Amino acid sequence: MKDNQENLDLTKRIEELDNSLSIALDINDTYQRESKVLKKRAEEAEGENTIIKGIGQNSPEMKALQKEVEELKAELARVKEDHQYDNMVHKRELESVKNPVPKLRRKGF
Repeated sequence: MKDNQENLDLTKRIEELDNSLSIALDINDTYQRESKVLKKRAEEAEGENTIIKGIGQNSPEMKALQKEVEELKAELARVKEDHQYDNMVHKRELESVKNPVPKLRRKGF
């Protein structure tokens, strides 16, 4: 009788362990599938990031934009110089209008 009870307890324990193992295997399968999906997404994101970095500075579009920026900077510098010269000329004209005596003396008056 004692052996029969021990066999019954062992059989019950084996069933519990078998059930726990089934649950653990199901959970493991689920996590492995999720892991594969996440790994694939991470690889795709890394690839896209690499493409974006590569396109960023070396693409023909970016090079054309950088050239345009340099041209605009040069044009801006020329315009500033012209503006400064115009300001200087206008300042001299304004001074001569305010005080015409030096100009008249140069002309001989």
